[in-house]
Amino acid sequence: MSAAAEASYRVPLLLRGEIVEGGDMAFGGRRGGVSFTAPDVAGHLGKLVLSTPSRMADIAGLPFAEIERFLAALGERLDPATNPHLAEAFALACHTSGLSRSLLVEYYRGIPGMLQPDAVRDVAERMVGLDYLNGWVEQPRGRNRHGTLRIRAVGSRAVHIIAGNVPVVGVATVLRNAITRSDAIIKTPSNDPLTAAAIVRTMIELDPGHPITRHTSVAYWKGGDARIEDALYDPRRIEKIVAWGGFAGIRHLTQYLQPGLDLITLDPKHSSSLIGPEAFADEATLHEVALRLALDIGTMNQEGCVNARVIYVLSGTDPAGLERANRLGAATYAALQRLPDSVSTPHKAFDRDLREEIAALAFVPDAYRVFGGQGNEGALIVSQDGAPVDFARQLACRVGNIVPIDRVEEAILSVNAYTQTIGIYPDRLKASVRDRLAWQGAQRLVSLGGAGLDQTPGPQDGIEPLRRMVKWITDEDLGAETFAPFRAGQEPR
Repeated sequence: MSAAAEASYRVPLLLRGEIVEGGDMAFGGRRGGVSFTAPDVAGHLGKLVLSTPSRMADIAGLPFAEIERFLAALGERLDPATNPHLAEAFALACHTSGLSRSLLVEYYRGIPGMLQPDAVRDVAERMVGLDYLNGWVEQPRGRNRHGTLRIRAVGSRAVHIIAGNVPVVGVATVLRNAITRSDAIIKTPSNDPLTAAAIVRTMIELDPGHPITRHTSVAYWKGGDARIEDALYDPRRIEKIVAWGGFAGIRHLTQYLQPGLDLITLDPKHSSSLIGPEAFADEATLHEVALRLALDIGTMNQEGCVNARVIYVLSGTDPAGLERANRLGAATYAALQRLPDSVSTPHKAFDRDLREEIAALAFVPDAYRVFGGQGNEGALIVSQDGAPVDFARQLACRVGNIVPIDRVEEAILSVNAYTQTIGIYPDRLKASVRDRLAWQGAQRLVSLGGAGLDQTPGPQDGIEPLRRMVKWITDEDLGAETFAPFRAGQEPR
């Protein structure tokens, strides 16, 4: 039995500046044989929900400078080396996460930087607009030349069902809630029940009475618990559900939808790559492309939606084209092994079913060439028949599938509503196909190699989540002249 399985992890219930422990229920984790206990949320619903929306006046009235100051002060306390709550979250994640310890170190180290004033302001400005968050913004005159329209972005009451594949999701949720001056109930995932709790517990220690603290709660309950969800998912208590859940979880939530309750889904996606014939111009270019492709496959150990799984390569499908694709496969596998430990490592919990699928390819050597796949180091599968492997949706643990094609349209037609990121080489190919990829359903196009790298804040999964998180309120002055025709008994123009 692992040390994590033997340890006793307690997940607190954090209620609007208060820490609730005791009355524990036992839960099992999804990886690492870990179990933990948490208070029964059903007994605290009266305080968890904010049934009276006017109680948001305190956070709605916060100057943005105060939001920046509070988040910066919070960030200063989120060093895992000195913060015991974050250190415990890190220790648990080392057992439950699909990320190796060296990757987790980098992610936890990066948490304070997400809360620095310049980063906070950048997110607010780019993803909503500070003017709209801070006040009523007068719009250009429309058809009624006498009228004035003003618009403001107002915070909402929301439940955030967050993912546990990377620890930054919790801090991003706290950040988004503060920026939008909203009220958040954060439901933590079973494979990372402590990171968001550690951040909010630190907020409580920093200032339990601060409006941001009082409007951020963290709870764990088993998804589907009707005692909790039937009472919680009600437009009289919340207005938004922001769900990072899987397909079954999202389908489950749809039963609660009704007028007044908005579901914002950041559901699982699959990402891919598209590589043009320019990749084979010379050996130096081939190895540059292989490095970039290795990054798109291997960053985060392929735990993210952004990671490439199927790679379409315009190498051609004749014998010479297949040889080009095989050379790229070999070079990418080699580059994958050279990635630094802070970016990617052999997967610590390689999927057993995927391993069996890869092993079975040895029985059809004319259809596939496999580079690697002997242990946990990952693999590149090169299809020799111009089609992806039939287990493409299972690709994980640093395993990619290179598919040689003759025409770019074959790659374009493979895109659908489940496609998120497509890494493309060269950039001029991206410019020539981006409209068609967008029409097919692609949601993010990026230079090959940049899929998992830091990016400028922007849309996610084809939507603008922060703009969806707020309510857009209008204030209209029609002007006395608007009503003049009615006073004169005339038809309005």
